[in-house]
Order: sequence, then structure tokens, then C-alpha cells
Amino acid sequence: MNNKVNVLIFPAGAELALEIYYSLRFNLHVEVFGASGKSDHAKYVYDKNHYFEGNYYINAPDFVEKFNQLIDRGNIHFIIPTHDTVALFLAQHREKINAIIVTSSYQAACIAREKKLTYSLFNEYSFCPKVYEYPFSEAIYPVFLKPNIGQGAKETCVVSSKEELFSITNQKSGLIACEYLPGEELSVDCFSNRNRDLLFVGPRTRERVQMGISFHSSPVQLTSEIRFIADTINKMVNIRGAWFFQIKKDQNGIFKLIEFAVRQATTMGLYRQLGVNFALLSIFDAMNMDVKILKNNIEIELDRSLMSRYKLQLEYDNVYIDFDDTIVINDKVNGEAIRYLYACKNNNIKIHLLTKHKLDLDQSLSKYCLSKTLFDEIILIGEHEDKTKYINPSKSIFIDNYFFDREKVSRTLNVPVFDVDAIECL
Repeated sequence: MNNKVNVLIFPAGAELALEIYYSLRFNLHVEVFGASGKSDHAKYVYDKNHYFEGNYYINAPDFVEKFNQLIDRGNIHFIIPTHDTVALFLAQHREKINAIIVTSSYQAACIAREKKLTYSLFNEYSFCPKVYEYPFSEAIYPVFLKPNIGQGAKETCVVSSKEELFSITNQKSGLIACEYLPGEELSVDCFSNRNRDLLFVGPRTRERVQMGISFHSSPVQLTSEIRFIADTINKMVNIRGAWFFQIKKDQNGIFKLIEFAVRQATTMGLYRQLGVNFALLSIFDAMNMDVKILKNNIEIELDRSLMSRYKLQLEYDNVYIDFDDTIVINDKVNGEAIRYLYACKNNNIKIHLLTKHKLDLDQSLSKYCLSKTLFDEIILIGEHEDKTKYINPSKSIFIDNYFFDREKVSRTLNVPVFDVDAIECL
């Protein structure tokens, strides 16, 4: 491959979309774009030339026309859908879309989207959970209620009596009554190529689940039981690319299928760190390239938390930054500061090191493997000198851990000032 392909992640702002973005952003063969129908976190991730935001809703009558205009404007070659309903729609209308949809067949998307179709297809297999039909005469309580179309445990509940079951189902339609599965729950990440060869099956735990996403997860051993479920789904459904399924043990310790999806899972990032880049594999497969799986056999755990991003309404051409307790803290290089300084270099912002460092500065820079060329200017001043005298206030900011220096620069020069903990917003 000599030329880059333009890949659109749509919608672009949810956790899954961000995982796909992180999977592709550094690859030499891919230029990543994002699009969303509403203002969301994506606008803090993409630069303005790689992000589209507008009325891109699949239920709009002119969606395909507008979406194709977006595709043509960005010269998009591939689209990765990040929501089940979007994947279903794009798979159904792929002949009308001016780019290749990186997902499975429409038939596969339909079966995956509806639990009734899923359970009907796999009804004869022991891994299919029992489904109780109205009037629920064979139901064994407790019973688990879930929407026929849904994801992320939304609108699910456990009911413990016939009266409760009738009360809920009479009030709300579209629910399925299934056997209650009290045991261990796993997600299983998979990849199937264009020849329907199942190249990867990776089970992982679902711990500390929030918003339907595993906030803590670890790989677990692939057993013959789990492999059989994966092989059966792959055989029965026309799946291509990244996909996953969820299983849970019944009261006898037998895994039963909860659902499967013809898209990536958010926590596939766990296996990505071991070498299995599902998004990239899916793109290469969509290009009809033969791919191989190269996985490191290393113990790993994933734990996630909410992360903040910021956009400041601030333009500046110069950064004046301190050394002690700012770039170097507790005898260690501050990685957040260094990452920021390289971002400044990439954006042609001049970096001025302004320090009262008491030791030999050249030796200190060498000790911490910091090049003098990182800085456009190095200003070494005496312990009692006033830093305001060395700052050009025109389109400048000042970063220093020392409050009284920040206070004086702010008051005297009217320059925005930042403590070390605020570097992340820059």
C-alpha cells in the first residue's frame, strides 16, 4: 500500500468510536475522519479538517443524500459504523452509499439486532437460553426481561413472579422473557475474514460494568465450549470483520448466548494492546487483503475511567515555562509537560525556558535526557530576579508551579498563567 485510505468513523463521539479512532490514528495507511449528527466529544478529538458535524440522522428522509455529500467532500473510502442501528441501516443501503461500509451483511445485522431472530436461529443449540412465550406457562422464576431490540442492558429487569411478569409485559411491548442466568458473564471478541474464516476468538471478563461498558476487563482462557459458540455463530451467520458476542452461565454453569453484534466492542482495546487491532484488520479485509493475527501472550488488565478534554478560546505564539517542579518534578520528567511541549513544536509555537535553576542547567538537561533544541530560547536568571522582565507579553502564556510568580506575571503583564496541573487543558 502506497496511498492512504480515508476512513470515516460514524457516529464519532461515543466510547466505541473513540476506541476505533485510537486504533487507527497513527497508522501509516489510514487517514481518520469522524462525523456526528449532534455536538459531542468528537469535536474535542478531531481537528476541524477531519470532522463533520450536522444533521446526520439515519431516520431523516434526505440522510443518504447528505451523507454522500459528506463522503464526497472528505473523499471518504471506508465507513466504520459504531452503533448497531447505524450498522444495520448502512448495511441495508450500502449500494446507495458512495463508500465501502466496513460491516457484515445486512442479513447478519438484522439477526444481531433482534434478540428474537438470534434466539430463533440458534434455538436447537444448547447454548441458546430458554425463551418463554406468552402466556409464560413454562416460565421458571426468576425470569429475565429484555427488549427485543436494545443494547447495553437498557430497560432490562429481573422479575420474580407471574403477576409481576404480566404487569410489566402488559404495560410495555417488545420485551422478551428469558431464563435468568445468574453466573459469570464474558464478552468474546472475534474477527472473521472475507472467506468466513474465524481468525480470532478472545474471551474477556466484564467487571465493573457501567453504561453497558466494561470498565475493568482481563483476558480469560479460550475453552472448547466458548470456541464452539463462536464457530457456530460464524458458520450460521454471514459475518465479516470485527464482531463480538456476550455469554453468561446458567445455574448449572453452562454458558448461554446473551447477544452478538456485527461491530466492534468498546473494550476490544484490551486485545489491541496485545497486537490485535480489530479496526485495522477490518479495513484491510474490506480491501480484500489477506490478514494475519499476531498476538502477544502476556498477562494484561484493562481499567478505564472518564477522561476530560478541553478547548480554550486562547491563541498564543509563545510559551514561557519553568524548569524545576514544572518540567521536572520529584527528580522525574513530567510526561504531561513534555507531551505538551512537543505539541507546541508541532504547531509552531515558540517555547521559552525561563528558570532560576541553581545547578548547571546543561548538566541537568542532559541528566533528564532533555535536548536544548526543544527550546527556542533558554533564559537562566538569578534566584531573586523578576521573571516579568524577561517575558514578551504579546500573545504569550506563562507556566510555572510557583504561585507568586504566576500572580505577578498575571497582574503586571496581563498574561494568562497556568499551574502544572492545568497543562492538560492546553
